[in-house]
Order: sequence, then structure tokens, then C-alpha cells
Amino acid sequence: MGKLGDLANKAKEMAKGHPDQADKGVERAEKLVDERTGNKYDAQTDKAADAARRSYGGGRQDQ
Repeated sequence: MGKLGDLANKAKEMAKGHPDQADKGVERAEKLVDERTGNKYDAQTDKAADAARRSYGGGRQDQ
């Protein structure tokens, strides 16, 4: 696997070990994209954030 794939696998493993911190990072990234795009792609960023959370077993408690 290439360097990018290895880096992605390491990030996923780290997120699995620290889901609360990973959730904060996903939330910040989602908020940043929404702010920069004027919430134009809000539904897509929600889906992407949910998929990212599922990949490491995280999730927001407020749902």
C-alpha cells in the first residue's frame, strides 16, 4: 500500500482508540466546510461526517 494509504490506516486506528477526540475533529471539519460554503452543501457534509464517524465507531451523543 502507498504512503497515503498507510497514513489513512494509521489515522483510522488512532481515531478508534480516541473516538471522543476524533468526533471533535470531524465536527470542526464539518463546521469549517459549512462556513466556507455558506451551508450550500450542508446535507453532503452531514452524510460525510456520519460516514467518517461510522468508520471508527464514533458518534455524536446528541442524536
